Amino acid sequence: MPDKPLIWLGSSRRDLRAFPALARRLAGFQLRRVQQGMDPDDWKPMQAVGPGVREIRIQIAGTHRVFYVATRAERSTSCTHSRRRRRRRADTTYGSAATGSVL
Repeated sequence: MPDKPLIWLGSSRRDLRAFPALARRLAGFQLRRVQQGMDPDDWKPMQAVGPGVREIRIQIAGTHRVFYVATRAERSTSCTHSRRRRRRRADTTYGSAATGSVL
């Protein structure tokens, strides 16, 4: 089965490129797993953001997050939001705005 295409939305690609090198590399590996139809190693559903949205968690040089939506009907993976987590409480407002155009 070929990889699903990865569609970058908004500033998600630029934001991911701002991650430290190791965190960026691990995010790439995890997104590749999603493209191949597998689950990332460390993820959780983000129902507060929207249906089908998942968050990849990367614990290298701080905490980094990548939000994505993987759809079977479109056979694609959309990376909607990448950020470094700066506080303990979940901030879903930006993620909601970023994924609004996908859902």
